[in-house]
Amino acid sequence: MPARKRKSRSKSKPRSRSTPRKYTVHAELTNFRLARARSALRLQVYARGVKVGQLDVGRGSLYWSGAHRQSSKRIPWGRFAEMMDHLAYGSHTPA
Repeated sequence: MPARKRKSRSKSKPRSRSTPRKYTVHAELTNFRLARARSALRLQVYARGVKVGQLDVGRGSLYWSGAHRQSSKRIPWGRFAEMMDHLAYGSHTPA
């Protein structure tokens, strides 16, 4: 049986995007260690240049505020973990 020829892989340039990215995120860190109260990582989320909302990540919880909201919604880390497990794995809970 004859040996197969291997195809050589050519190094190509990365493709340029024909459409702009849907989401962009701007980050701001107020305190590197997040040791003090109200120190947080602030993420501002934009969809095609329009602000979707802002997520503040701190030691005790997350705060989400929508683009046109005056107040933010506090989500404790335990609740956030439950929400993400439900979204990622469905309604099953591991035994």
